[in-house]
Amino acid sequence: MRFEAGDIAWTGEGLDRPECVLCTASGDSYVSRRTGLSRVGADGRTEHREFGPASDWMVNGIAIDADGSFLVANLGGLGGVWRWTPRTGPVPFLLELDGARLPGAVNYVGLDARRRAWVSISTRLSPRDLAFNRGVDDGFIVLVDDKGARIACDGLGFTNESHVDPSGRYLYVNETYARRMTRFPLAEDGTLGPRETVAEFRDGAFPDGMAFDAEGNIWLACVVANRLLRVTPAGRQEVLLDGSDPATSRAADAAWESGRFDRPTLNRGEALAFGNLASVAFGGPDLRTLHLGSLAGTRLATLRVPVAGARPHHWMARPAF
Repeated sequence: MRFEAGDIAWTGEGLDRPECVLCTASGDSYVSRRTGLSRVGADGRTEHREFGPASDWMVNGIAIDADGSFLVANLGGLGGVWRWTPRTGPVPFLLELDGARLPGAVNYVGLDARRRAWVSISTRLSPRDLAFNRGVDDGFIVLVDDKGARIACDGLGFTNESHVDPSGRYLYVNETYARRMTRFPLAEDGTLGPRETVAEFRDGAFPDGMAFDAEGNIWLACVVANRLLRVTPAGRQEVLLDGSDPATSRAADAAWESGRFDRPTLNRGEALAFGNLASVAFGGPDLRTLHLGSLAGTRLATLRVPVAGARPHHWMARPAF
């Protein structure tokens, strides 16, 4: 299975840093926006909701709860995780842990079938750019359930998207600057077992967003390389879409190897065709239309794929917007 640039269609207008994408059965896609959220209808018509100034907000990962509200991870000055509806506006969901304010690198929030929230904190360092290199393993994941909030796992190399797999047996985590995909066996009470490395990445690829298909494989968006991979649970990798540039990949690899990877190195991927590919979501009535988000795009890339996505927990939600 391999796709080319000619297979891509584009949807949505006026998006601003559409880093995370979620699709629903209605045909609507919901997208993070630098300072809020956007909705892209099945016909491409786009609506935007703004939360506040850029000094306070940089919405990154998002989740749709069963009640139609949104949880948003905020990399902006207010930090934390917030719950949003058009009626309430943003309301704090998780700003502190054990009496201390969460670090500023609140990257992602996801919900599982039990409505437990898994919150990815990329690093404890400030600014978070200090963690853009190998050997910085101070990221962690907070589990929020009916018992409260607690650290579920620690020692991660820039924690990015994390998802409970469709079987409910594992929590998968992308460690962007450790350049690996990790999983943890998941017990009924939310306790995680010993970490397992699923796959490691090179050639300009830094793992960011992911989604499961109906066959149990992981479709993975890689920033810098602008590459879409399919990774099996056994770790075998297949390149599905490649928007990379050899010089950009070589420069990123060299910077990472020498401990000099920085924001300008990351941003080199924004000049490529997919604007630093960052998110993957299956949509369409048959879950066979892939939606791709990015760090620098103003639209979503879409393509038809022969394998359906696993049905997400929010699939039947109809959020007020």
